[in-house]
Amino acid sequence: MAETFLFGIAERVVEKIAALTVDEVFLAFTVQTDLKKLKDTMISIKAVLLDAERQQHQNEKLRLCMWKLRDIFYDAEDVIDDFKCETLRKQDSINHCNTNSSKVRFLASCCNCLPLSLSLKMAHKIKAINRRLGELATEWNSFDLRQCSDNRHVFRRETISFVDSSDVIGRDEDKENIINMLMKPSEQRSVPVIPIVGLGGLGKTTLAQLVYNDDRVTSLFPLKIWICVSEEFDLSRLLKLIIHSINKEEKCDDLTLEALQSCLRSHLNDKFLLVLDDVWNENQAKWVELRNLLRSTDGFSPSKIIVTTRSLKVASLMSSIPSYILKGLPLEDCLILFTKWAFNDGDETYYPNLIRIGEEILKKCKGVPLAVRTLGSLLFQKTDESDWIYIRESEIWRLEQHENDILPVLKLSYNHLPSHLQRCLAFLSLYKKDQIYYSDQVIRLWMANGFLEHPRQNQEWEDVGKRYLNELLSRCLIQKEEDFCLNFTFKMHDLVHDLALDVSQKECKTVNSETEMVDENVRHLLLCDEKLVEVPRVLEEMKSVRTVIIQDVSRRSKIVDKSLINLCVSNFKYLRALELRNSPLTALPNSICTLKHLRDLELVQCKGIHLQSLNLRGTRLKQLPESVKRLIELRHLEITIKAEHLKEIRAGCWTSLQYLKLHRCFELGCLPEGMQYLKSLRTLVLKGCSRLVSLRRSLKFLTKLEHLEIVCCDKINLEMEPKEEEDRDLQLSLKTFELYELYALRDLPQLLLQGSSSTLQQLRISWCPELSVLPAWLLNLTSLHKLEIEYCFNLSAPVEGIDRLTNLRELAIHECPQLSKRYRQNGGEDWHKIAQIQNVVIKD
Repeated sequence: MAETFLFGIAERVVEKIAALTVDEVFLAFTVQTDLKKLKDTMISIKAVLLDAERQQHQNEKLRLCMWKLRDIFYDAEDVIDDFKCETLRKQDSINHCNTNSSKVRFLASCCNCLPLSLSLKMAHKIKAINRRLGELATEWNSFDLRQCSDNRHVFRRETISFVDSSDVIGRDEDKENIINMLMKPSEQRSVPVIPIVGLGGLGKTTLAQLVYNDDRVTSLFPLKIWICVSEEFDLSRLLKLIIHSINKEEKCDDLTLEALQSCLRSHLNDKFLLVLDDVWNENQAKWVELRNLLRSTDGFSPSKIIVTTRSLKVASLMSSIPSYILKGLPLEDCLILFTKWAFNDGDETYYPNLIRIGEEILKKCKGVPLAVRTLGSLLFQKTDESDWIYIRESEIWRLEQHENDILPVLKLSYNHLPSHLQRCLAFLSLYKKDQIYYSDQVIRLWMANGFLEHPRQNQEWEDVGKRYLNELLSRCLIQKEEDFCLNFTFKMHDLVHDLALDVSQKECKTVNSETEMVDENVRHLLLCDEKLVEVPRVLEEMKSVRTVIIQDVSRRSKIVDKSLINLCVSNFKYLRALELRNSPLTALPNSICTLKHLRDLELVQCKGIHLQSLNLRGTRLKQLPESVKRLIELRHLEITIKAEHLKEIRAGCWTSLQYLKLHRCFELGCLPEGMQYLKSLRTLVLKGCSRLVSLRRSLKFLTKLEHLEIVCCDKINLEMEPKEEEDRDLQLSLKTFELYELYALRDLPQLLLQGSSSTLQQLRISWCPELSVLPAWLLNLTSLHKLEIEYCFNLSAPVEGIDRLTNLRELAIHECPQLSKRYRQNGGEDWHKIAQIQNVVIKD
């Protein structure tokens, strides 16, 4: 999938060149000219990349040429990032000049430009990039590529309404559920739509076919219409298909849209069932055009529509009815289906040894019927045990498959993604199967590698990452596991993971003790194997790696981890992300500081100016190094520290910081002075700071702060009353506020919460036994959607006037005996005050 990554890289490099200022490129006389030449060349190549995408599947030479271009574009980005790094170093030097006024003029002039030798070196690198592009130009131009529009190309599938029900296993309950939904009377003029949603290959079309051909449905709907929509949701085309389905003799191919709609309405006299199979359209206006033509003209519509789609977004724009989420088959049904495809009728009884292997093979399928059918077909009439063992030991994405087998069908979902989402999905192959993904960690890795589009106005990079994850969720390519206040965990179906492995073969690689070969131009590595006792030699020749994740490697010894880190430092000069997971390593070599492109670093120390994410949680530093405060692009910081006080935060420090977590800082008595300078901070988490006694009033200046979480801070007192004159017009932006295990808490911080009265949406108070009353000013939180109160045993008095919180949709009260008694639905004296809230959960 070279074209997917190539388009994104080209777009990013062009943006970076355009963003360079005159000062940044004043490195050598010819640099600006060479940069302009590079930019113009990349723009012209980028213009025809979509045509190259269409042609490269049938043209091996073109595909190989695109991989060459990919490597050149990556190298170009590395050179441009060198410019950026040196600019940041210059900016940092100027900032330090300003700390000593007597030396400002002299040092600032020294910092104004880069050394001539470095300028010439960078100029030489840009010339080399241009020369390599020039050498490839003849071959590239020979493909006669043309500029075309950016439409995701999805091959059209054709489906029919017929199905042999004897071939379908395990869908009887689903069929009954859908038929029951069809039989419910309608209470709206628009034709009710029942969406069936699920991953490709789960059997959505098959389920719709079963329902369509059921005798009860046939008697209920005199007119039945089956349309395979596929990727082209064109009104004229769909009207013609519907008319032809109703009346095969109708001549409508040359009719205008006006004539088509008249013709259609003349045919829709009976109660009808319309199945729209395989819908991809996310343009609501197109759907509304069709829906309006199907609408009943007199009263409630008795007709129904069934839609099958892989997208929750498609389902939500087409229907107000909750989607029917199709699940995978249980193992016993999978085994029945598997034997139907792997054996002639009854032959399976002669091969109990193969059935035992087959049960292990089915674990790969995770309940997806098409995957079961694909693997069963591969083994049809093969009775040699070695053939079955080969399938059992092989990854699905490595097996030969035909057009309607599982991987090509899943790849339709991939092909339909925008190019930026394709790269992000492919990157998720850098995790083990069945591993839990953490949304914030994934977003930081995407950010470090430049996968995210530039934020829109009033957005941050993290918001873009969350939008990407939500899009993948809506397309059923990932599944949410657990939702937290600030982030969530998710998993990826094994078959989608196989798809990601397939499309990322030359980008991402998992290395273990058995790995014998790795493409030298692979950019992202996961080293993951407890049996790994030495650094794999295949890594020693690699130079272009951008991501290294070291996980579960040799827990018995730190030697391998140290060797791997040394390899990263010596070979991977353009490394963007380095993460150690479950590693015994507690320190890094000082040479780690030479990785100037490093943006995401987990569990270790670093002084790289370009660093965006630094996780020092659990390291128990005595004090935060001064150099950490010079990380001017830092966006995410987690620290554990032994000190009683953190050094003051000065103006100009951490100006990009979005997320700050102080974790298990047991000695910390107060937050650092200068918190008001963290102008970009959106999330503040204080966890396990057992001696922390209060918050600083300077938090009121953090107008972008959206999430505040305070957990296990035993001594903290949050009393913060606003001062009449000073805080009268305070406008804060808190959206969520969470308190957990605060044993000394008696008051809520009025200054922060009342200052966020128009923005605060979620408030959670848990395990605060000293809290006895909720303040009256809580009623000022007019945007509050969700209020959770748990294990506050002494909280007795309800909030007077809680019914005035008209936006409150969820109220949960757990293990608050006195409060629960008053608010209980049956017999609670204050139940009437909360009865209007949509979702009330009260537990003792």
